[in-house]
Amino acid sequence: MISNFSNNKRIAKNTLILYVRMLFMMLVALYTSRVILNVLGVEDFGIYNVVGGLVSMFALVSGAISISISRFITFELGRNNQKELNIVFSSAIIIQIVICLLFILLAETLGLWFLNTKMSFPEGRMCATNVIFQFSVATFCVNLISIPYNAAIIAHEKMAAFAYISIFETLAKLIIAFAIPYILYDKLIIYGGLLLLVAIIVRLVYGIYCKYHFEECRFRFLFDKTVFYNMFTYAGWTYIGASSALLRDTGGNILINLFYGPVANAANGIGTQVQQAVNQFVTNFMTALNPQIIKSYAAANYDYMKFLVLNASRISYYMMLVFSLPILFNTHYILVLWLKQVPQYCVEFVRLALLFVMSESLSTPLITSASASGKIKKYQLLVGGIQSFNFPLSLLCLYMGMPPYVTFVVAICISQLCLAGRLYILRNMMDFSARQFIHSVYSNIIKVTIIALILPIGVQYYIDESWGGFIISCIICFISVFISIVYVGCNRQERAFIMTKAESFIHNFF
Repeated sequence: MISNFSNNKRIAKNTLILYVRMLFMMLVALYTSRVILNVLGVEDFGIYNVVGGLVSMFALVSGAISISISRFITFELGRNNQKELNIVFSSAIIIQIVICLLFILLAETLGLWFLNTKMSFPEGRMCATNVIFQFSVATFCVNLISIPYNAAIIAHEKMAAFAYISIFETLAKLIIAFAIPYILYDKLIIYGGLLLLVAIIVRLVYGIYCKYHFEECRFRFLFDKTVFYNMFTYAGWTYIGASSALLRDTGGNILINLFYGPVANAANGIGTQVQQAVNQFVTNFMTALNPQIIKSYAAANYDYMKFLVLNASRISYYMMLVFSLPILFNTHYILVLWLKQVPQYCVEFVRLALLFVMSESLSTPLITSASASGKIKKYQLLVGGIQSFNFPLSLLCLYMGMPPYVTFVVAICISQLCLAGRLYILRNMMDFSARQFIHSVYSNIIKVTIIALILPIGVQYYIDESWGGFIISCIICFISVFISIVYVGCNRQERAFIMTKAESFIHNFF
């Protein structure tokens, strides 16, 4: 009981650290996107977005291996097995180097062919497009080698170090955004090159920190057949889910390019950036929580693990609702303030991207619990199979003449089907109660959402699109969501805890 209380305190502390990191990074990223869009222009911004997406599409295998590395490092920490931990880390480095070499071979053959023969780019920009492709490949490889070090920091729950390194990376990108307008050479090419330089510096910082703080992060050329087999088997099944998700995102972006061109890619890119910025609230919360879920499973503390998963699903959705609702009601005004030059379809992309991430937030803790068990064959076959329908359904809808943002409509529908699939598999995998999830989480968030929408919808007609109207709308949304969460979403003990903390805060503040 004391151990669980200590773990909860650590989760809260790490979450707070990561939120400070996130707020800084989000504000800087949103401003940087505005500067880069205005400096590069809509077409060059769209080119960078779609080329980077093409590179990530070739990262299917690497993404699966990366998830495998994070899981095995955290799992061995939970078992407190230092010898096996060093074998896992060294094996991870070797695996990532091999994947880098294979990725370069694939990108420089199939990737270049697809880029130059099948995709649509403005005349006169093919040379810059190819250079950006090379920079993107190099940046990806550098980031790939950093993954075992990043995973070690998170597994050890050293979130302060993780936050400091991330803030340094964000500041470096902000400096690049300020410098780009003064570049006389091709700005798109210089932008890609400078981002590669930042990735190299961050990789060195990660390596130095881990080498001096974690004993297992000293590379040794170790080859353990059992470890390699387990990691690759786990990664192989993870590949199915990772490939279907990347095919949904990157494949959808490529379909948008084929049917509507780079301008629609720019709108999709803005929507995706807003989605990623808001999703950071859940991502940081889960980054702090994931090690405890996996370690609890490794230590056979299953009741505590299920307690964490149920509450994390509910809280993750609450976070998305708090920060998404004001944006959903003021999307056009926010985009005008932020970008000045708003691409066509951008409002629709942003709104649907937020609805998608709200849907996905319910599943994130379930994904971690499935990963903790290591028994993911049936899970990945079912969920990955459902998720793979995103691409053909999006293709069909676009072929029928529907607008480009239909890709997100398809993704939202498939997301809910995947949630049902995850609950079905986890019920058999670890005796996880789907009925309890529906009662404690799903029905709870539906009631909270309905109640939270009543007041903003009722007053939205009377609020004009201005700075004052925007502030009033945001205040109404926050108050409505807060009241709905506290009085509809929380039980008596949770409500008492929130009220006590709120009274303490008000007393100390005033």
